[in-house]
Amino acid sequence: MLKKFTKVALLSTAAVSMMGLEAFAASTTWNVSLWGKRRAFTEHVEKLAELVEQKTNGDFKINISYGGLSKNRENLDGISIGAFEMAQFCAGYHRDKNPTITVLELPFLGVSTLKEEVKVATAVYNHPAVKKDLARWNAIPFMTSPMPQYNVAGVGDAPKTLADFDGMRIRATGGLGNAFQTVGATPTSVTATEAYTALESGVVDSVAFAQHAHLAFRTIDVAKWWTANLNPGTVNCPVVVNSDAYAALSDEHRAALDGSKDEAIAHYLSNYADLITKWEGILAEKGVQKVEFSADELAAFKAKAATPVREKWLADMKAAGVPGDELYKLVVDTLGK
Repeated sequence: MLKKFTKVALLSTAAVSMMGLEAFAASTTWNVSLWGKRRAFTEHVEKLAELVEQKTNGDFKINISYGGLSKNRENLDGISIGAFEMAQFCAGYHRDKNPTITVLELPFLGVSTLKEEVKVATAVYNHPAVKKDLARWNAIPFMTSPMPQYNVAGVGDAPKTLADFDGMRIRATGGLGNAFQTVGATPTSVTATEAYTALESGVVDSVAFAQHAHLAFRTIDVAKWWTANLNPGTVNCPVVVNSDAYAALSDEHRAALDGSKDEAIAHYLSNYADLITKWEGILAEKGVQKVEFSADELAAFKAKAATPVREKWLADMKAAGVPGDELYKLVVDTLGK
């Protein structure tokens, strides 16, 4: 009888232990490495975290860190070693680490809306060469961070023609930096978090950003002018997940994560649209001169930058064994649809 009681007790203890393990396994916490502060650029990640927690009744939590886990240029490295499960980075910060994505940073691609930016980026992220490229870092492209065409805020005399950019020191990364180089500017790739200090101290004369970044990193507080219609291109900043962490998710948690992406992007687009409607008022409030270039000047900029920068990029990709021609054609075809 004693043996039977002991056996039942042991089985009960084992059952309780198994239940505890299952409960533990059902709870998931991910850490996300961002930078700066919460802003329009990070609203989709914030919304994603909110939706995932709701859909899993709190069993899957996504903790967002703004600079506490890694420097922005090192987020891809952190993903590669599993230091955190999700991160955002910009392709232009380290083109050698993610050459395939840099196709989205070529100047004058013809993307005119944030919705187009989402569609084009998503198509590129789904290309096998891009997946293979990021797999080197144990990274899976999850969603993009769509940004409007960049424009320039600066100090000193406002440029009136392309010739006025000759000799200008400008914070512009990736393909944008190459574009401004064709009109005589000197691009530098200081990070977003360093841009304010660089502009204020005179390290650079101007900064190329999307509207939210001029606000979030306060370059608009220093600037005397802003180019309203230069629109040479934008920067591509994916949100990626660590492949091992993604594979370890339960079916329920993976479904909650994947199923929240579209809603998170929709929230981002709506939030950014609100910011754009306020932009003119912000410029007026801060006394920033709005600079608009003539159609002839814009056409001249495109003629100088678009084809030469693209052709050099295609040659560089071919030399590196990257199917740049396929990726560029994918962008063009997606926009054509």
